[in-house]
Amino acid sequence: MTTTTIPVQTPPKSGTGTSPGRGPALARQVASYVVAVLMAFVVAGVVIAILGHNPLDAYRAIVTTSFKSGFGFVETMHKWVPLVLLALAFTIPLAAGKYNIGGEGQLLVGATASTAAGILLADLPLPVLLPLVLVCGVLAGAVFAWIAAWLMDRFGINEILSTVLLNFVSFGIVDYVASEVWSDPAAGHPTTIPIGDGGLLPLVGRPPMHLGVLLAVLVTAAVVVVMRRSVPGYELRAVGANARAAQVHGIRIGRVAVGSLVVGGALAGLAGAIEVAGVHGKLIEGMQSNYLLLGIIIGLIARGNALAVPFVAFGIAVLEVGSSAMQRSAGVPSEMVLIVEALILLFLLFSDVVGARLGRSSR
Repeated sequence: MTTTTIPVQTPPKSGTGTSPGRGPALARQVASYVVAVLMAFVVAGVVIAILGHNPLDAYRAIVTTSFKSGFGFVETMHKWVPLVLLALAFTIPLAAGKYNIGGEGQLLVGATASTAAGILLADLPLPVLLPLVLVCGVLAGAVFAWIAAWLMDRFGINEILSTVLLNFVSFGIVDYVASEVWSDPAAGHPTTIPIGDGGLLPLVGRPPMHLGVLLAVLVTAAVVVVMRRSVPGYELRAVGANARAAQVHGIRIGRVAVGSLVVGGALAGLAGAIEVAGVHGKLIEGMQSNYLLLGIIIGLIARGNALAVPFVAFGIAVLEVGSSAMQRSAGVPSEMVLIVEALILLFLLFSDVVGARLGRSSR
């Protein structure tokens, strides 16, 4: 009796040189990004002109807001933190062929747990309370994502459905905690009382930037290294590329899929903890803004490449911070930035389709 095995390509070892064709492929990828961004701005500029506004004034406001002053740059970096963490929370499961659409709920649950720790243990000193606040956020996000991962692994429930529905559960949790448990009556909006001073992230520089930015940089670097240079990262990519082949070669695909969702939830929970400890100092209903949508857009624009995620996230943060300035100075609705972001993604997807067809026709 013969046994048929499925061949799996082994990636080249690092440091052994550049494979033929890798340079041109990278150049094509960079060119596709540049063309997609330019086309998105051209199309959006036409729409802005049709609306009766000056596209150049609008784009000038977007580009200069994050760089013409220290305050604008700090605001951009503060916006970058949840964007990059939510994008990684989507990208890591995506590498295993899974879709985490619950980053919003995981962020909110992480923020809720961090707030609870910061209020209940408010008298603890900073060296004790701050790590607790951050760890509680990470663990809460991981546990919340584990619920969807367990349902997927145990009962075969699609993770897209479960993570989306769990988002609505998180909305109820935030509303209850902010309105009933630790409500701040003077806020005029579902908001908790502030956490203890020891739970707040230290500020550095002028204008002040919270140290959550440095923490996000370190976490992002660690994720990139693990994804590209470690055995778990290789197993993750192997499962995403061909789950059956990965299983034949001894990789426990169920464990990898569950782990990817849990790690993604932990990163989203960390984003919620940093928002509480570094930006708001409390839990506020609606604090998640549109981070879920932007995180997915960033992950897709980066094409699942963890190394590209922080750079794409920074570009989106610049657009998001500049949108309000665009509305003030040029009169263009801030929602136009969402159109630009969507157009970038659409043009990138279109370039993939065109490239695939050209590749087939040249064979």
